[in-house]
Amino acid sequence: MEQKKNLCAQIPLSLHAQVSEAKEAAGQTTSEYITNLLIEYYNLKKNGGATIMSDKTRTMAFQIPEDLFQRIKAHLERETQRTGRKLTQREFVLGLIKKALNEAKRLAAEEGGQSGSVEARVGPCEAAFPEDEGQPPEKP
Repeated sequence: MEQKKNLCAQIPLSLHAQVSEAKEAAGQTTSEYITNLLIEYYNLKKNGGATIMSDKTRTMAFQIPEDLFQRIKAHLERETQRTGRKLTQREFVLGLIKKALNEAKRLAAEEGGQSGSVEARVGPCEAAFPEDEGQPPEKP
């Protein structure tokens, strides 16, 4: 194991709060969190600011309508004002995804494998083939 040395630094209270919240969310000690943060920083610096894809993260990209984008931005601003902490698009979207997946898992557990109907296989945020309602089936 590599030897360790203590690193102390006076930082603004707002930054301290942000670091504390992030390290708790990551389930890490302050030492682990700061170490990983510094390693990530120096790796970015070494690679000219380019992030190196790891097997721990994946990128999802999709386009949304402009009006929905503006509604999201307005919501993020309101939440930032309300909480005094900047809510990022990433945090917002990840929170929604996790909430939907947890709800789907809960519903699946409640159903206990009942019925193989379409409705039983649809997530809580989607309808069973809404685009097909009232339309004849497509010909191959």
